[in-house]
Amino acid sequence: MELIGGREQREIVLVPHDPAWAGRALALRRRVAAALTGIAVRVEPIGSTAVPELAAKPIVDLQASVDGLPDEGPLTPRLARLGFELRVRERDHLMYRTPAHDVHLHVWVAGSDDERRHLLFRDWLRHSRADRARYGAVKAELAERAWGDMNDYAQAKGDVIVEITARAEAWARASGWQLPDPLPDAPAL
Repeated sequence: MELIGGREQREIVLVPHDPAWAGRALALRRRVAAALTGIAVRVEPIGSTAVPELAAKPIVDLQASVDGLPDEGPLTPRLARLGFELRVRERDHLMYRTPAHDVHLHVWVAGSDDERRHLLFRDWLRHSRADRARYGAVKAELAERAWGDMNDYAQAKGDVIVEITARAEAWARASGWQLPDPLPDAPAL
């Protein structure tokens, strides 16, 4: 993983769920979808701010699913016009954020396991009060620690995410869960 700008030590502060996050995510979703017309297949809110009743860092997370992850060349200028800066570059993932660090935009390949996993995890936490509470408790415990970089905090949640994802997968099979519909002007996969 390449961290553009290097490691950043930040205090992890969780706040109670704010119902206004949903409206903010919707407005951002529309702006990002418009900026990525012809590139994005779907743009969805993800992360804890997208889950009612779950405490979260006050950072709205969005996921843009694209038809093949291009070099960031076509994405970066379009997203820069919305105020996004590239922060993370990986082979199959790009993450942009605002200078205020209050919005993160993750870019994954549409149809990839990563795209599916993030959306399933969100929907399962919306559905399961028990796993929402479990995840919230682990996040609260981890937030008490000092972290060399916010990405270290994210990685520390890995075990509980794997545990909860197993239950989410069982629910997906039993319920027939599917990915959200593509954007109306999405490129065909």
